[in-house]
Amino acid sequence: MEKPAQSNYPLHELIARRWSPHAFTDQPVEPQKLGSLMEAARWAPSCFNEQPWRFIVETIEKKEGYERLLNCLVPFNQSWAGKAPVLMLSVASTRFKRNGKDNRHAGYDTGMAAENLTLQAQALGLAVHQMAGFDADAAREAYGIPEDYEPMAAFAVGYAGEPEDLEGKMAERERAPRVRNPLSETFFSGKWGQSAPGAEA
Repeated sequence: MEKPAQSNYPLHELIARRWSPHAFTDQPVEPQKLGSLMEAARWAPSCFNEQPWRFIVETIEKKEGYERLLNCLVPFNQSWAGKAPVLMLSVASTRFKRNGKDNRHAGYDTGMAAENLTLQAQALGLAVHQMAGFDADAAREAYGIPEDYEPMAAFAVGYAGEPEDLEGKMAERERAPRVRNPLSETFFSGKWGQSAPGAEA
């Protein structure tokens, strides 16, 4: 299923076509493609080239690990994400390796690595759905995540399915059009709340 963005200005097709499905097929993700996702994340930019991101990766082929990560998700997310063949968890190092000081950019940088991964997935015909709905404490305990690392987001990764694979309101939600705030609400110039040039449309 395709849900391209209805944009005011031209977009690269990877950005226009990227969306977050809930329906996944059980087709495994090929190891080469999974490696490409990791490589894409590795080459994201970061403050002082700190590369604060870490990713936990579990595949359905290794059932014990997959179930461990699945059980960290909230029940609603377990209900659909458990059909994706790959689950991930992004984690950010909260301190600079270079001096031990707090890295307030770690979450931002980890998000850029996640977006690199997501766009690489789109280029390979895969889909990624990122989730805030997981238990960070459960993940910390399950994987022995150190105190100075912060669990950021969970991911379901695989080949997108069809709305018919979902039930009831989930299927309706899958078919619903994508929406975004107007540019004028998010891009400012001169003072807060005043639209930036080009954002008036």
